[in-house]
Amino acid sequence: MKKAIKVLIIDDSALVRQTLAEIVGNDPQLEVIGKAADPFFAARHIRNEVPDVITLDIEMPRMDGLTFLRTLMARYPVPVVIISSLTQHGSHLALRALELGAIEIVAKSEIKNTREHLEETRIRIVDAIKAAYMAPVRRNSLAVAPEAQKTVSKPIRRNGKLPAYKTTDKVIAVGASTGGTEALRYFLQQMPADAPGILITQHMPAGFTKSFADQVNTLCEITVKEALDGERVMRGHAYIAPGGRHMELVRSGAKYFIKIRDGALVNRHRPSVDVLFNSVAHHAGQNALGIIMTGMGRDGAEGLLKMKEAGARTIAQDEKSSVVFGMPKEAIRIGGADQVLHLYDMPMKVRAFF
Repeated sequence: MKKAIKVLIIDDSALVRQTLAEIVGNDPQLEVIGKAADPFFAARHIRNEVPDVITLDIEMPRMDGLTFLRTLMARYPVPVVIISSLTQHGSHLALRALELGAIEIVAKSEIKNTREHLEETRIRIVDAIKAAYMAPVRRNSLAVAPEAQKTVSKPIRRNGKLPAYKTTDKVIAVGASTGGTEALRYFLQQMPADAPGILITQHMPAGFTKSFADQVNTLCEITVKEALDGERVMRGHAYIAPGGRHMELVRSGAKYFIKIRDGALVNRHRPSVDVLFNSVAHHAGQNALGIIMTGMGRDGAEGLLKMKEAGARTIAQDEKSSVVFGMPKEAIRIGGADQVLHLYDMPMKVRAFF
């Protein structure tokens, strides 16, 4: 990012606009080129100067954010970061915005609590904008796979001794960030009802993961839910880490359980993919499969390597199908991935693991 990323802020709250402008303006790689109280003022600005990234509130007077987003994507396909409330209605609309082409979500409560959580708020907003800038704006959906996709695979290698566990139950651990909601939606739809338990860490703010899980659950044979502390990992279930909290796998005897906890940011995230992968490496070892999907940064790369060294099979999403080829690229670079696969080729490979 050699040039400053030009950001247009759209929100009907003057306080939110000012807070966002201060956070964005204090980063040397970002530049605020305008602030608009509603989409009509924003449209005038865009006609004069097209921004690199837009932050967009959804619930606004005169024109709602979703209507504006549809119009924007048709005329000016600009990466968009959604600013939304934590209400059930707001969460639902934010997830709909991702389907329409928005790239990231930031909870409006994170902005209102700037003084209390200044550093975490700054990291979340700045990273979301930079991730959006790096992501190509795609109008197509991942719901329908294209015809023949080439797969780039690497030979499976095992490092060190494999730990001997009494349990033979298998578990799948998945980590994703920017672009991950659509990738996960496709992946989970392909999983049969008898699939091993799937644990997922998707970088997403608190308050949105339950809405996302409930939405995807209606599309799948397996049960998809937001994870609860202490619940047992069952076949035919996928568990999504609650936004704002870390998720770990633990084992008691021959059974797997979920641990949900607070804690510091890890690799600038909470929940962190590394936290999940490290726990799976320790408690499941060779009985696990790790998958790292699209996302910016390096969260999950070290954890995937630890899973591989513990005997787990590991997969990284390829560049062609990734919205942002950051996390998978880093995992591949350090040798953490047994195979590098297009998103549409993953389900078949995963089924062979059952």
